[in-house]
Amino acid sequence: MEIKVKAYAKINLMLDIIYRRTDGYHDLFMIMQSIGIYDTVTVTATKSKKITITCNIDDIPLDEHNIAYKAAAAFFDSTKIKNKGVNIDIVKRIPHAAGMAGGSADGAGVLVALNELTGAGLSDDELCAIGVKIGADVPFCIKGGTLLAQGIGDVLNKVKPLKKCYIVIAKPDCSVNTASAYKQFDECGKVHTPDKLGMLYAMQGRDLKEICSKMENVFEQFIAVENKVEIKDIMRANAALGVCMSGSGPTVFGIFDNKDSAEKCALELKPLAKDIAVTSPVSKGCRIVK
Repeated sequence: MEIKVKAYAKINLMLDIIYRRTDGYHDLFMIMQSIGIYDTVTVTATKSKKITITCNIDDIPLDEHNIAYKAAAAFFDSTKIKNKGVNIDIVKRIPHAAGMAGGSADGAGVLVALNELTGAGLSDDELCAIGVKIGADVPFCIKGGTLLAQGIGDVLNKVKPLKKCYIVIAKPDCSVNTASAYKQFDECGKVHTPDKLGMLYAMQGRDLKEICSKMENVFEQFIAVENKVEIKDIMRANAALGVCMSGSGPTVFGIFDNKDSAEKCALELKPLAKDIAVTSPVSKGCRIVK
């Protein structure tokens, strides 16, 4: 028996770091949005009594260092269900190390798939309680849609969904180490705090232009990303309502209310970015493929 799950990527419409906690983690304020780029996670029952992983790309670990492996191990440990053996196959489409929660999406996909495969019957909240142990973005990737995430990313509250729009994502050919990014915040602090209340008002009013005008990511104050300025300039020149970086980078995204403009922008970005896509918001973090 196998269960196949679409595990969707995310972008951050707003990301503010509130402070560094005594346990070394950081309290955050994030407006997070699932988008239509997804990895396909297929969990198949085997008789190996092991957790095994296969993947369509080479630079992904296939052992206990993979968050998908950690998710499976945490699921069996938390539920006390005996692992008779599972293989996790990951077809990656979400750019790797891009600030789009690709690894966390895979971990979320494994939890959702195992819940169905084993008949455990856990609620999303119960799955999130397992997920947060392996990654702060995993709970969001389980629930998905449009959410306010606080704490370390584990305190989730609904906000009204985005209106129909088109999102161009562009990942330059570089990566940003998340731990190093937070270290820079600890050392440098921030010079400007995003308008969190203004963003919440805009979200609740579903005012796309106002939302886009409020988008901000504090990591941009101290993280340098190759071609970021040029990418943003091209997005704005093609009538993007707003542009921002996702997570700790390096992916930059623009929001458009016109599909033709979004597609023209994507074409013009090809010399500047390794991974480019035109997508739209989705209302789920994971979806079982029937």
